[in-house]
Amino acid sequence: MPGQPGIPVRLPHVEQLMARGVRFLNAITPSPLCAPARACLASGKEYTRCGVASNQFDYPLNQLTYYQLLRDAGYHVMGCGKLDLHKKTLDWGLDGRRLLREWGFSDGIDNAGKMDAVRSGLPAPKDPYMKLLHDRGMAEVHVKDMRARKAHEGTYPTPLPDDLYCDNFITRNALTLLERAPRDQPWHLAVNFTGPHDPLDITSSMERTARDRTYPQPNRNTQDPPAHHVAVRQNYSAMCENIDRGIGQILAAVAARGELDNTLVVFSSDHGEMLGDHNRWGKHVPYQASLGIPLVIAGPGVRARGNSRALVTLMDLASTFLDFAGLPVPAAMDSRTLRPLLADQTRRHRSHLVAGLEGWRLVWDGRYKLIEGFEKEPQLFDLRRDPLENLNLWAQQTRIRTQLKTLLPS
Repeated sequence: MPGQPGIPVRLPHVEQLMARGVRFLNAITPSPLCAPARACLASGKEYTRCGVASNQFDYPLNQLTYYQLLRDAGYHVMGCGKLDLHKKTLDWGLDGRRLLREWGFSDGIDNAGKMDAVRSGLPAPKDPYMKLLHDRGMAEVHVKDMRARKAHEGTYPTPLPDDLYCDNFITRNALTLLERAPRDQPWHLAVNFTGPHDPLDITSSMERTARDRTYPQPNRNTQDPPAHHVAVRQNYSAMCENIDRGIGQILAAVAARGELDNTLVVFSSDHGEMLGDHNRWGKHVPYQASLGIPLVIAGPGVRARGNSRALVTLMDLASTFLDFAGLPVPAAMDSRTLRPLLADQTRRHRSHLVAGLEGWRLVWDGRYKLIEGFEKEPQLFDLRRDPLENLNLWAQQTRIRTQLKTLLPS
């Protein structure tokens, strides 16, 4: 991975963004789960105020989004991929436009995530991706394959050809949206890939590039043999590299429009992935592997200066986009613009970050992270000395835990 010795992941287009922009090393999601994280981003609000407590909730239609604010200001707002703003309601419309207008989009193609497509897509499709598979006679084959994989098990290639692989479908949709975007109007495009995400399905061509690499074993895992963990990481890396190829195609399309020099480009994610650390998989949990996200920003108004250690959150992108568009940030938002950081006018952003999901809450001051409600006993980690979160200091560091406890969200 770029900047991570010993992690052989090839992401040339993300590396190019890093070279001409800023990479945030201490970026987290306000909630490490699909729907709450997307709601925090859309609303610019912390998890406790975003209105989406879990994947069992849809985004409240009476709650403002930054997409609406951009559209109302004259932007052509587009979105494609797994938008995840109606996670509870498994119906996207066969054209993927079911609630796009209500959320603030001018144009878009919303599709199901990996397992949502499987749960909803037989016997009849409920989203444009499964419609494509039905039209090509591959829906039943795909559903059978995905149901057999069981999360991180099953590293063999999918029977789907490259052109039917979901992230490649999303890339094509992004290119379509750019093709029909007006030339006389500023635009905003949110591209939401389904990967990297379990199940670990990759195409045969993706597998051919992945099997020659070795990866470190997960932290404190007692579940599977080493060879399986290597295969898991090979598949996960192949997903990341395929997304990077899609990013390259999208950036090339922006350049072909003559607009790359005046386009702000952001690469990020809604959550991380445990990949077996602490015997855990997926997201949901407050450990850094689940909580931490990549965040790279490049473009006009961004001074290329490598890495930033400022404390930032995915939610801050809402006000950042509004700020770059010359719009005021609503007082109801918790989001704080990253523009001063990007212009290198400051090196600090927040004194601490908070996050949560259902029963647990956490606060992190850049060194110490306090977690309550996750295990029987609260957890306190010194991430400077213990980045893998193996040593709970709750019993020893009474002064630190008392200070951080006052900052925990309710």
